[in-house]
Amino acid sequence: MAMWKVLLFLFIYCGLFGSSFYVYEQTRSQPVVADAGRLLPVAVKSIEKADGEETLKRIVEKANETGDKLTIAGMQHSQGGQTYYPEAVMIDMKSYNKIIKFDPVEKTITVQSGATWDDIQRHINPYGLAVKVMQSQNIFTIGGSLSVNVHGRDIRNDSLIDTIESFRLLTPRGEILNVSRQEHADLFPYIVGGYGLFGVVLDVTLHLTDDELYEKKTITMNYSEYSSYFEKEVKGNPAVKMHLARISVAPETFLREMYVMDYIYADNQNELSKYNDLKEERIVALPKFLLGLSRYSDWGKNLFWDTQKKYMGNDSGTYETRNNVMRSDTNFMAYESSIRTEVLQEYFVPVDDFPDYIDDLRSALEKEEEFNLLNITIRYVEKSDQAVLSYAKEDMFALVLLINQEKSGKGIKRSEAVIQKMIDVTLDHDGSYYLPYYSYPSKEQLTEAYPRIGEFFEKKKEYDPDERFTNFFYEVYK
Repeated sequence: MAMWKVLLFLFIYCGLFGSSFYVYEQTRSQPVVADAGRLLPVAVKSIEKADGEETLKRIVEKANETGDKLTIAGMQHSQGGQTYYPEAVMIDMKSYNKIIKFDPVEKTITVQSGATWDDIQRHINPYGLAVKVMQSQNIFTIGGSLSVNVHGRDIRNDSLIDTIESFRLLTPRGEILNVSRQEHADLFPYIVGGYGLFGVVLDVTLHLTDDELYEKKTITMNYSEYSSYFEKEVKGNPAVKMHLARISVAPETFLREMYVMDYIYADNQNELSKYNDLKEERIVALPKFLLGLSRYSDWGKNLFWDTQKKYMGNDSGTYETRNNVMRSDTNFMAYESSIRTEVLQEYFVPVDDFPDYIDDLRSALEKEEEFNLLNITIRYVEKSDQAVLSYAKEDMFALVLLINQEKSGKGIKRSEAVIQKMIDVTLDHDGSYYLPYYSYPSKEQLTEAYPRIGEFFEKKKEYDPDERFTNFFYEVYK
């Protein structure tokens, strides 16, 4: 009898040990992925490289057979988990990056969705052409930019959706559709700004514009002057083609002092060829050092702000091509820390509300001593309501905030409280916020900022009833 019990114990023990070892091995063999914010490292089932259209079709077909979830990743800069989900198959689009067709006469280009804006710029620059709308950095993929409906420094073109002619979509059922304002038009405003939830965008046809030579003009001002300055001197002056501003986060001038950069159509367009070599990343030791100081001290923030103002002021009167304005340096912002990370937030506020909004934002943030705000860049985005999840309900200033925070659960909770407070201030001024980033906003804030979000989720469920494509944004808010 005793021997029987021993054998039974050994049998159960070996079984449990074997199953535990199997689970451990499976977990250990799963790739762990994280986006640029590194706040949500996740073990996915596998990473599949998109090395061709047939491969992509097979990935979707197999997922329909196995029941696997699919997520889509480009450069993984969403900073909020929109590029992955636990146990899902992540499709890596970066190698799916060919230029398919280019028509310099019609000023259009068709590219696979894993191509970057840099790929496009290098292809079209020799023909005197440029992109209409993109981020102020060119490292991102076209598919990723489409999925979040980006905007940039150009004040005469709207959001990216306005420059898209058409795209091809690999659906959750494995079909390929041509989508435009004429074909499958009902899907168009859901997929642009749709966060990869409706399938894989295979390739995109974009409208281009002429490359131009701009003269840079930089001035400093008080925040209270900015709205009227913009209306009269920027929006009211057709020669100003691009615009960028920064408002101080340094303690001595916190949310009061600004400098603005206007890119004005130059009189000497015949000298474009002198300036149109595409610039590469420059030596970044000094700005990287100063940014580093600003992460850890108030005097560092003051020094960094004063240096920025002086540098930008000295740059006033120089010339730069449209393509090069869209090639901002990124290396100096690279940041590695085992316990901290840097994330973005972006808030949209009506142009006329800007001074009052800044007053209320300052009041909210001056009490948050542990909230480490490093930079606020301001752009302009014209009303664009084509996308179902449109962030520009009217003409808006877009404030892009760079925040240094802890990765710990406590640090995330602390950031969540401050960010929700800032979103409340934004909503109180009839503003909105950008969706790609970490899921700090509450569901109530999402509904207020995006009143069509219910319609969006209903369309998702109708179009993809098995929820084959998913991500953290969908799973948190659906």
